[in-house]
Amino acid sequence: MNIFHRPYYTSEATLFLDGLRAKDPKVERGQQLGRSLLWDKSVDRDAWREFRAAQVPQQPYVYQTHGK
Repeated sequence: MNIFHRPYYTSEATLFLDGLRAKDPKVERGQQLGRSLLWDKSVDRDAWREFRAAQVPQQPYVYQTHGK
């Protein structure tokens, strides 16, 4: 038996979220829509490769000029 196993423990945060989902089933769908809006994007690999190739290396000191 694992000494860290707590079969009957449920945190307050989990209880709150479970209660919120039970009261309003649309919450989970809203979470999925928000995630798809911000995170689930297809990546254009060619555009990303061109972006990386076009970057100019930064000077060790940003405000240093190339003058004499």
